[in-house]
Amino acid sequence: MALLENISAALQAGKAKDVAQLVQEAMDSGISAQEILDNGLLAGMSVIGTKFKNNEVYVPEVLIAARALNKGTELLKPKLLEEGVEPIGKAVICTVKGDLHDIGKNLVKMMLEGAGFAVIDLGVDASDEKIVEAVKEHSPQVVCLSALLTTTMNQLQTVVESLKAAGIRENVKVMVGGAPVTQAFCDQIGADAYAPDAATAAEVAKSFVAK
Repeated sequence: MALLENISAALQAGKAKDVAQLVQEAMDSGISAQEILDNGLLAGMSVIGTKFKNNEVYVPEVLIAARALNKGTELLKPKLLEEGVEPIGKAVICTVKGDLHDIGKNLVKMMLEGAGFAVIDLGVDASDEKIVEAVKEHSPQVVCLSALLTTTMNQLQTVVESLKAAGIRENVKVMVGGAPVTQAFCDQIGADAYAPDAATAAEVAKSFVAK
């Protein structure tokens, strides 16, 4: 459908005003909110995610596209609720205790939202207690932990241990990432997945929900 393709294209170009206008047009012409979301907005964000992974676009383009996505979803929200459209899953995300870096975390959050997740963002410097509380309260399928410093990497293990101690480790998939983190480290601390970039993180999270 041309309208939905235009929404996707405008989002990829980061044209937030055009996205809002086209989403409104699509709603007025009777296209369902689910269809606009899946085949317009999320389709466009998926292309951006793939290009980002392949180094064809960079952080600024992702941020601009995400802003356009937000403009579109704001308009759609009431209609999505009305149609009873549910997110594909829930994810808790944060940068761990002692670490104040948030660009990587924010990119992953955008990609997760672009993949259809409801994201609970605990911000930076998040303690293991705070993460455990959030998992108990929101029952997410996925917890995404970011550590950008070698000195805060061990916090990732602390969180995994705390989830075990709270008896909720089995209920949730733990994903880790950040500059110093590797697949070997992920295996060593007993996390479920390591993602080298934001687009991969969203793909892996989707695969966990699909199972």
